[in-house]
Amino acid sequence: MFPGRAIQVILNRMTLFRRLLMALPVVGLLSGCAALLPATDTEVIGPWGSYADAQKLFQKIQPYKTTRADLRAMGLNLETHPNITVLNYADVIRRFVPPVTVPGYTVDKGVADCIASNHHCKAYEIDHKSLKRDRYGNFWADFFNFRRLTKTTGWTFNAVLLLKDDVVIYTLTGGQPLVEENESKKNPLGPLQGVDTVDLIK
Repeated sequence: MFPGRAIQVILNRMTLFRRLLMALPVVGLLSGCAALLPATDTEVIGPWGSYADAQKLFQKIQPYKTTRADLRAMGLNLETHPNITVLNYADVIRRFVPPVTVPGYTVDKGVADCIASNHHCKAYEIDHKSLKRDRYGNFWADFFNFRRLTKTTGWTFNAVLLLKDDVVIYTLTGGQPLVEENESKKNPLGPLQGVDTVDLIK
């Protein structure tokens, strides 16, 4: 026999579903079932509106010529823009110097100068992303938690900047110009999937 707490959980969920079902016809008439599926936007605030915008700015940077003031004029202020991480000396070593000798591997001149200059070199990491998650598919299967389909679209951008005495000596960029992922989650028990099965069998 189910314990009282587990039975109460099931009854509470059934009551909630009944109330929602009573309201759905009215909501459905106003907006349609597809519009009822949730969506989530995730954006890390930064100076660019797209991957192309970010890449375009970094293509203008010339190592050993572009200064910190030039970066500000381009729209990238390393002191005030959010979501910029300041890397320390050890971070630079871990990123660019392998722990063992790798045949054919050489450290870029800018990285070598940064390491040699020690505290005269400042390192920054920029991470920016804009992602949107939309649920799609059968509304009722999603609503009753039997199957949920989620599509993620957007882009991500990351970069590392090394500056020696306020002059850029090295840049490295990467990321995903186009993110498109589909996730499918199935729950055979539907609305009861979240009930504590350990309690049910006690």
